Amino acid sequence: MAKLLRLIGAAMVQNSLKIVGNPDWELRTLLFVDIVESVRLMEENEIDVVLRWRQLVRAVENDVLPRYRGRLVKSLGDGLMLEFADVQSAVKAAFAVQHACATVNIGVPPEQHILLRTGAHVGHLVADDHDVYGSGVNLAARLTTLAGPGEIVVSADVRDQLTPVLDADIEDLGNCFLKHVHEPVRAYRVGPPGPRPVIEFGAAASRLQLRPTIAVIPFTARGGGPEYQVVGEVLADEIISALSRSSEVNLISRLSTTVFRGRNASINEVSGYLNANYVLSGAYRKAGDKLRLTVELAIASSNAVVWSQSLEGHAHAVVTGKDDLVDQIVAAVSMAVMARELQRAQSQPLPTLESYTLLMGAIALMHRLSPQDFDRSRQMLEALIDRAPRQAVPWAWMAKWHVLSVQQGWFDDIKREGQLALDCGRRALAIDPQSSLGLVMTGFVHTNLLKQLDVALEHYELALSNNPNDSMAWLLKGTLHAFRGEGKLAIENTQRALRLSPLDPHRYFFDSLAATAALSAGHYKRAIELAKHSLRANRSHTSTFRALAIAQWQLGHHDDARRTVSELLRLEPALTIRKYVERSPSSGYETGKIWSSALREAGVPE
Repeated sequence: MAKLLRLIGAAMVQNSLKIVGNPDWELRTLLFVDIVESVRLMEENEIDVVLRWRQLVRAVENDVLPRYRGRLVKSLGDGLMLEFADVQSAVKAAFAVQHACATVNIGVPPEQHILLRTGAHVGHLVADDHDVYGSGVNLAARLTTLAGPGEIVVSADVRDQLTPVLDADIEDLGNCFLKHVHEPVRAYRVGPPGPRPVIEFGAAASRLQLRPTIAVIPFTARGGGPEYQVVGEVLADEIISALSRSSEVNLISRLSTTVFRGRNASINEVSGYLNANYVLSGAYRKAGDKLRLTVELAIASSNAVVWSQSLEGHAHAVVTGKDDLVDQIVAAVSMAVMARELQRAQSQPLPTLESYTLLMGAIALMHRLSPQDFDRSRQMLEALIDRAPRQAVPWAWMAKWHVLSVQQGWFDDIKREGQLALDCGRRALAIDPQSSLGLVMTGFVHTNLLKQLDVALEHYELALSNNPNDSMAWLLKGTLHAFRGEGKLAIENTQRALRLSPLDPHRYFFDSLAATAALSAGHYKRAIELAKHSLRANRSHTSTFRALAIAQWQLGHHDDARRTVSELLRLEPALTIRKYVERSPSSGYETGKIWSSALREAGVPE
């Protein structure tokens, strides 16, 4: 992909040059073909990938291009630029290239498959023996970024010259946003004509997982009668049920993992059958009513154990669900996966990381709220968006990134950041209008940067109609009510969020916003309790310090409030009352007047 981007850059430079004389502009169709995750493939098995790529290029040169009267304009280490006289020939050639690619993958493990994404555009271009010139070159290249593995995406100009069913199976992607292209571009995904829907043509795209997959194997009993064996089944069921509520991981179904009960299967065998990234297993022994359990979480690819622990509980309480053993395991497993993926995200080059590592690492680093980690988070989200531009989730998190950047006081141009954040939210919803996360983060933008609280409320309520258990939607909706001084609703909503997400790895954020809800209701002691609990987990969140200082001042703890403001100004030295009022969603309500007055009295400069 890197080499293809350099080609795009060169094309843009060439297109900006004035062509001397009177060049002959011809209607030509361009195809750009790009290898998905070429850097990772090369690092894992460079020689094999190079040999198979050269085999594919020879097939294109010797078979595809002569058959469809095309020309190879450029061949790169991970991409091709092809030119054709007409749209139908170009699209048929694109199908043939994908078919040739499938041939070079025969006998190769799926994770080592060469997968192609293709973009096509037709327009008036100037061609010579060495290159092709014109604005359509950049557009054709950028369309590849909309394609998933094994997919072909074309412009509206190409689609207009195709007859559905006869020429291709066509799926409208709507107006799409392309990097360095100012206006949205109407794009279409195409597949070979036939009864199979085009959406299945790119089925390989499902491998761009945004969450790691965990397989929980039924725990093994060490001794005991038949009735004792059921404990291992119950433990696995409860752990799967609890983990499946997390938005951070995928869980293999219980029906799939139960076949490994009592088998001495290796981690590699389990992961090979179940396609899991992590395997959780364990053994237990009964001593009276005590249950002694040993649990370990292993990386499927290397068998390395990333977490293990010995725990004790009461057998009867575990079976009846009255023991917190499962909660302890789930919390520890979630943290172990997060820590491992974060470590990889920080220590390895971005192009080599799996998509779920990029996402988990970006979210974790974003919420650390240190400038260096925050910038790394942005880089990771941008890398993920470049890799999977048709995924709504990365765009939604990028919207939140822009909001937090303003809340932390790192950007003063609220209007610009608001527009960037809104653009990210709109892109997420253009891809998936029903995305709960996309709706929530777009609402977050309207609340915190645009101060359009009515519009934000509509987004939160639509997100909750799609997913009534979305804890983030309840949390941010509660905060919106807090800004408007609707304390009772604020507390009800934020408390519901806390109940739905008791083990969230970013619990500090939930506690901080719940403190704001308590402020709105005048529950200042509760606000202080929540704010301090949040700060124990993260002392970089400036919003929490503001909530704590306001609650302390309102309770008459003026010395404490001044000390809190001193710490706040250390983190955000440029903070003033004017800036606070300018960016606070509460500024148009009575709560805003009360809160800004408290901060002023506690020492925030005017």
